[in-house]
Amino acid sequence: MMKKIVVFTGAGVSAESGLGTFRDSDGLWEKYRIEDVCTHDAWLRNPQLCVDFYNARRRDVLNAQPNAAHEAIARLQQAIPGTRIITQNIDDLHERAGARDVVHLHGEIRKLRAENDELATVPIDGWEQHYGDRHPNGSLLRPYIVFFGEGVPYFTEACNIAATADILVVVGTSLNVYPAASLLHYAPQDAQIIMVDPGDPQLGMYASRVQLVRQPATIGVPQVVEQLISRYA
Repeated sequence: MMKKIVVFTGAGVSAESGLGTFRDSDGLWEKYRIEDVCTHDAWLRNPQLCVDFYNARRRDVLNAQPNAAHEAIARLQQAIPGTRIITQNIDDLHERAGARDVVHLHGEIRKLRAENDELATVPIDGWEQHYGDRHPNGSLLRPYIVFFGEGVPYFTEACNIAATADILVVVGTSLNVYPAASLLHYAPQDAQIIMVDPGDPQLGMYASRVQLVRQPATIGVPQVVEQLISRYA
């Protein structure tokens, strides 16, 4: 019987491709103040610093390669039609591994957006944005990143996708960043929840419902994907 599978990923997936996470003990927020590079006030106060910060992140993404977890998730989507992918990540490693129609909750580093319209985006070639460039609508371009304090444009779509899940696979997220972390709340009560995490995640109210695979993403995700494909494809 075909199952509706939804995969929800966070920074832990891309960390194994060498991309720095934001919240780990040695993460990016230990080196930069959120207030300086990831709020709208910061953009207004010192836009060049924000541009420089995200130029560096974009360069890191372009130098990174999809890993075994990204590839396995793409393989799952190809094997079981209707599989959806929601990510907190701003990189494009899911897409470069072959995934399609990925919902990026927090923006996309390889796009820029109009200052006056959060959904008016354009791709950027290479890693370098030049401050002062403008969108075709005339508005100043900024990184297509959901800054702290801003709304999450695709959150409602993500909630609607989660609500269809027979199986929700959660990978590489601390479930500490809201509203994204509340996606589990929208999964049906009878949905199976599989979490791949090498540590000891705080599952709270979901503890009794979660099947925990205590492995790094590059090991645990291929294992989970092969099981799902063998059972449901």
